[in-house]
Amino acid sequence: MNWKTLNDKSLRCLKTLVFLAALLPVGLLMTAAWQDDLGANPVEKITHNTGYWTLTFLLLSLSATPLRQLSGAVWLVRIRRMLGLFAFFYACLHFLTYLILDQFFDWAAIAEDILKRPYITVGFAAFLMLIPLAVTSTNAMQRRLGGKNWKRLHRLVYLIASGGVVHFAWLVKKDLSQPLLFGAILALVLAVRWFFSVKAARISRSYSSV
Repeated sequence: MNWKTLNDKSLRCLKTLVFLAALLPVGLLMTAAWQDDLGANPVEKITHNTGYWTLTFLLLSLSATPLRQLSGAVWLVRIRRMLGLFAFFYACLHFLTYLILDQFFDWAAIAEDILKRPYITVGFAAFLMLIPLAVTSTNAMQRRLGGKNWKRLHRLVYLIASGGVVHFAWLVKKDLSQPLLFGAILALVLAVRWFFSVKAARISRSYSSV
C-alpha cells in the first residue's frame, strides 16, 4: 500500500482515529470537571484549555496543504475539513465558557468587554469570522458558492488564525512562550504556502510563454 495515497479503507480508519483523538481534550476536560479537578479557578482553566485547542486545530488544518505539498501525502487534505470543524467546535466551547460561566449572559458586560478590552475584541471578531467558514464547509455549499468564491471566503482562515494568536498573546500577557510558538508555526505555514504559490505561478507563466 502506498502511504502517500491510502486506499478507502485505510482512509476511513485514519479519519476515525483523528476524530477520536480530536475528542480527547474535551473528554479529559469533562473528566477533570466530574472529579472536581479543575484547580482553584475552573472557569479560567476551561477557557484557556478550549482556546488552546481552538488554535491547535486551526493550525493543524492550515498545515494540511503545506505538509501535503512537502511530503506528497495526498490524504492530508482529506482530513483538513475535519480538523477545521474541530477548531470551530472548540471555539464554540471557548465562547460558551465566556458567555455562560464567566459572564452569566450579562449582555451589557459582554458588550462593554468587546468594546473596551482589545483581546476580547479580536477574539470575538475571529470567532464571528469562523462561523461562515464552518457553515460553508460542505461540498454542497462549495458547489453553491462556486469554487473561486468559496476559496476567497475561506482565505479568512489566515486572518482568523492571526487574530487567535494575538488574542492569546494579549490574554496571557506575561508568559508569551505558547503564543509565540503558535505564531512561529503560523508564520512557517504561511511561508511554505507562499513558496509553493510563487512556484506554481512561475510554472504557469513558463507554460503560457511557450
